[in-house]
This record gives sequence, C-alpha cells and structure tokens, in this order.
Amino acid sequence: MVCGGDVRSMVLQLGIAIRFGTFNKGLSLQQHLNCIRIPSIAHFPNRGFKTITRVMDDNSSMPRVATPVLDIMGFPSGAWKSEDGRLSCGYSSFRGKRVTMEDFYDIKTSKIDGRLVSLFGIFDGHGGSRAAEYLKEHLFDNLLKHPKFLKDTKSAISETYQQTDADFLDYEKDTFRDDGSTASTAVLVDNHLYVANVGDSRTIISKAGKAIALSEDHKPNRSDERKRIENAGGVVMWAGTWRVGGVLAMSRAFGNRMLKPFVVAEPEIQDQEIDEETELLVLASDGLWDVVPNDIVLFDTLDIVILCLFRMLFLLSEQKRRRRQLLVS
Repeated sequence: MVCGGDVRSMVLQLGIAIRFGTFNKGLSLQQHLNCIRIPSIAHFPNRGFKTITRVMDDNSSMPRVATPVLDIMGFPSGAWKSEDGRLSCGYSSFRGKRVTMEDFYDIKTSKIDGRLVSLFGIFDGHGGSRAAEYLKEHLFDNLLKHPKFLKDTKSAISETYQQTDADFLDYEKDTFRDDGSTASTAVLVDNHLYVANVGDSRTIISKAGKAIALSEDHKPNRSDERKRIENAGGVVMWAGTWRVGGVLAMSRAFGNRMLKPFVVAEPEIQDQEIDEETELLVLASDGLWDVVPNDIVLFDTLDIVILCLFRMLFLLSEQKRRRRQLLVS
C-alpha cells in the first residue's frame, strides 16, 4: 500500500511496529531480518552496512535498551524481540527533506517489583533536534522513577510528561533555541497497555483485524483544542494550514517556549488490556499518517512498513545520485 504510492511526497521520519505474540508466516525474528538484509545490500552496493547486536544487560535497576540492528546510510532501522517472545518489534528512523535529523525513538524493557515493563516512544522534533533528543534521554527514565508508576500509571505518565517539559524548558533557558517535539508513547505493564500522546504523531492498534486509533492528533483546528488555546489568550490562524499563533501546526508539544501557555505538554492517555485479539501496535510520525490510512495494520505491517521504508531510502538515494550526475555533467 505504501510502496504503490508516490513515495517522493512522503516524509516518514520514524515509526515503530510492535507485534504481540509470534511473527506471521512462521518466520523467526532472524529470518525476518535476513529477508530485509538481502534487498537492502542489493539496493545500496556502495553504502556502508553495519550490523549492531549489542543489548544492555537486564536487571531490576537498569532498563534493557534495544539498539539498532540495521544501519543503512546512517539511518537506524531494525528489529527487537523480548526475551519471553511475547513482543516482537520492528522500527525505522530516517531523515526526510530537512538538512538535519530532528527525530528520535526509544525502546526499553525493565522489571520493577517482579513486573515486566516495556516502553516504546517516538519523538518527532521541529525547529531543531534538542527537544526530541532530550525526551529520548530523559522521558522514560523519569517515568520509571516516578513513585506512583505502578500504583497509578496514568497519573504518573501525565505528571512525568509535564514535568519533563518543564525540566527541558529550564535546561534550555539560557539558549536562543525554541525547538519542540511531539511524543507518542506506549507503556506496557504486564498485560495492561497505556498509550499517551502529545502532538500529531499517532498510535494505532490492530484488534481482531480492525484498526483502532489510540490517540487523536493534536491539531489547532480541533474544536476542543482551539477553545482551550483561545481561553488561554492564544489565537489559531490559517497560514498554509491551521497554526497556533500562525507558527506551529500542532496544538500540543514539548518545548516551544514562545508559545506557552497555549501549546502544552499535557498528554491524552488511553489504556486497555492486551488480550488474545490484540495483534499489532504501530507508533509513527505524521509523515506516515498524512498519506497512509490507519487500516494499514490490516496488512502484514512489520513487513510492509520496514520494507517500504527501505524502498523509499532507495528512491531517495537514486534521486541524490541523479542530481550528482546532473551537476557533474
């Protein structure tokens, strides 16, 4: 579905696809990776190809971190699987049309008081990379340290989001930067899933073959968001698209000091139990959802998303090669 469209207009910065249970078609994680490696080497014969297999040791105080297993053209992509085999995850992150990469992702697992915790997050930066990078470095660590994390997880997530935003603004107070970031996160505590969202990244889940959105994009023209902004003294205006103060095309974000208190980092949170009908969870930035409908999860998303990302990388590489040839000629 993705591959059949005009991928040149698609700017997918990052995404994570999480499968509950085993892969389809009876393939193991390694077999899936082998299926991905073969075309990627053929498409990039002159590019560096690096395999990374290091994973931090797991213990009760140090989260287990998934590191990229594929690194093509400097863009981390790959897969991860939990030790008990319950979760399999594919992820990809690469720079679109911008000069520098502004987006980050984070995947962690940990055990707290004997309970298994898995955390997945994507952070789509704008106006610079520092806000998204700060979230990668601190958001999940702050959440795991919250005293109410296991007792009242929803409150812990909400408080951690807003406190991390305040910490970032304080950290950047002596700089002239005013960058910001979205955050779409999925926190799995045993079999209970919590999805929190700030901004226009999105998380969807596939249950019994149906795509269900677990987050709603924070756009300035959403009636409730517009009312909140205007009640706080802000303004929503059209400047190519609906923007807060004519500047930002989303109504909630981390950072963006100049747009406080209109642009906030208070997350909207949905939670549900993971059962036998739960198949897949997808977190992605707006670069995907602007051109692909939610029901992409009705297909084999792990294969489609990752392989189509490689296809887009290939086409972008071909575009750059042709431009270099034109410049030389």
